Amino acid sequence: MRRRDLITTTAAALALGGCAGSSKFRRYDGPEVTYVVVNKAQRRMHLLHHESLLKSYDIQLGFAPVGHKQFEGDGRTPEGVYRIDRRNPNSEFHLSLGISYPNVNDVAAAKAVGKSAGGDIFIHGQKSAFRTGKGDWTWGCIAVTNDEIEEIYAMVPDDTLIVLNA
Repeated sequence: MRRRDLITTTAAALALGGCAGSSKFRRYDGPEVTYVVVNKAQRRMHLLHHESLLKSYDIQLGFAPVGHKQFEGDGRTPEGVYRIDRRNPNSEFHLSLGISYPNVNDVAAAKAVGKSAGGDIFIHGQKSAFRTGKGDWTWGCIAVTNDEIEEIYAMVPDDTLIVLNA
């Protein structure tokens, strides 16, 4: 009886141990990310602690990336200064961090042309972990790999400034 219990316990421990590393929720105990900088032209996103670069990522943008987002559905990624204002652990794009677009100026500009500014702009992973396509494809968001969004999600706290440059 003891041998069977030992085998069962060992098998359960091995099964659980295999799952432990697969969580999409990571821990980060390094320097605080004080702001995020996105350079749209270079397709790069940088996480900074004050003036020190912590990490950089290749990114994909909205399907029409040139210029500031003007209204819902234009395929552009916003430009300007915003904040990380929410997180979605159950995103259809693996994980996501919300960007505080639109601000009052964005809403007014869209309204002036009779349109909605839209919203729901995020830094997110991929809908499929096996996406191999290159190029810009989102509706205005910033996309990274699923592995990268797990790291970013752990590193970037809510209320962090994000600067999106042309």
